[in-house]
Amino acid sequence: MKSIYKIIFPLLFIAGFYVACDKAEPLSMYKSGTQPTLSSSTNTIAPAPSDSSNSVVTFSWTDSHFATDSASVKYIVEMDSSGRNFSKETTWVLSGQRSISFTAKQLNTVLLGYGFSFGVSYSMDVRITASYANNNDQKISNVVTVQMTPYKVPPKVQPPTSGKLFLVGSATQGGWANPVPVPTQEFSQIDSVTYAGVFDITGGNQYLFLPVNGDWGHKYSVADNTITGLANGGDFGYDLKDNFPGPANTGKYVIWVDFQAGKFTVTPFTGNLPDSLYMVGDATAGGWANPVPVPSQQFTRDNSSLWELTLPLTGGKQYLFLPKNGDWTHKYAVQDNTIPGLANGGTFGYDYPKNFPGPSADGTYKIEVNFATSLFKVTKQ
Repeated sequence: MKSIYKIIFPLLFIAGFYVACDKAEPLSMYKSGTQPTLSSSTNTIAPAPSDSSNSVVTFSWTDSHFATDSASVKYIVEMDSSGRNFSKETTWVLSGQRSISFTAKQLNTVLLGYGFSFGVSYSMDVRITASYANNNDQKISNVVTVQMTPYKVPPKVQPPTSGKLFLVGSATQGGWANPVPVPTQEFSQIDSVTYAGVFDITGGNQYLFLPVNGDWGHKYSVADNTITGLANGGDFGYDLKDNFPGPANTGKYVIWVDFQAGKFTVTPFTGNLPDSLYMVGDATAGGWANPVPVPSQQFTRDNSSLWELTLPLTGGKQYLFLPKNGDWTHKYAVQDNTIPGLANGGTFGYDYPKNFPGPSADGTYKIEVNFATSLFKVTKQ
């Protein structure tokens, strides 16, 4: 019996060894999908407000042939302004669906969300990312570019019909006296629904916006001025019950009023707002002589932030703005006067290094300088 055990035990050991060394079957693998091809029903979208509920574009794409039920394939529709490589994309996630349609209102919301202007055409890139439901094996489609133009929607708060807006209150230099002092407490109209101004504000006080100077009949105000952070901005409306809460600290502030969104913002002004403004340079009749001739080369202040001057200029020359006539200590200038189109307008700043480039042709020009936006504009008359 003992000899039988000696025979059987080695056989069992050998059998176990072969079983232990038997190679496992390879795991099953899904085949890789293919890149989808994207197409658009149109390349230009410029709907009217009356088309807001209508479908204005359909994007469709080919099957990526993943080794799974086509109903479970994940598709991400990506949209962004051209040239940004989808860094600020808006996305929609679909399962199994190989087309998507958008109404005019849906696209308008996307475009306005990017801060685009009404009535201006923008290039928008669209692409599809297809994958398994768990995001494995992502396949990115070709990019389709569509021209999209946002249409104007009614503003959340009705702007003043006068095209003017004024600041009044204990936070202002003029206090609650109405009419308010102008031009220092009048806003600059940036566009039909946006106003901005640079104001001296006394900390810890309140204010209102008035559509008509000298008239208490209507006002722009807030619903509840105890909301935390409202001194920095928030929602406002027409004839609401509370005054705006002013900033805690005294200083110069830029106030932006967006009637389209029904929002206002208040931020410290970091620039240098002059009491007067003059123009000097070989583009002007007075050349580089300083002091400059007045009133021909002195700007007129229109409101809290906007200065204007209309005068003849010599083409192909340069100029500067001076806060004090006869003083070269400080100036308003540009960072780089080789920027294309800068002769027509652009960004300026305090003590920047380069002269403004003048228009190429002789003529009479209107120059607008806005310290709320830090932009200047040159228009031939």
